[in-house]
Amino acid sequence: MIGIVIVTHKELGDALIGAAEFIIGNRPEAMVSVSIDITENADKLRTKIARGIKKVQGQEGILILTDMFGGTPSNLSYSFLEEGHIEVLSGVNLPILIQAASLRDKNLKLDELAANLEVFGKKSISLASGILKGNKRS
Repeated sequence: MIGIVIVTHKELGDALIGAAEFIIGNRPEAMVSVSIDITENADKLRTKIARGIKKVQGQEGILILTDMFGGTPSNLSYSFLEEGHIEVLSGVNLPILIQAASLRDKNLKLDELAANLEVFGKKSISLASGILKGNKRS
């Protein structure tokens, strides 16, 4: 199973995991969050991420989900990128997390899972007024 590490500002990752657990009925396996406090030392924060990776490490690789591209959680996570073993996807939200938990059971490779989640995440954002007026989503 692909391990998932959610690296976010403060406790956002914990909240996302809690919400996903509420919706799907159980805590997703091999999924942990790492809370980043930007006032902490960068080396200490990298150590926290490394510990999170170690907790969920498996044969199929690690997917790190971060909250926003260019933020400290993402920037720190990029140092762990390792082709075919560790991938980083920025912009995590609840639909992406639920989809990730679901797709890991489909025997996708790490790069396939990451690419699928990127596309899915972009499509999971909707403007309600446009939908309610009957406008098509692109």
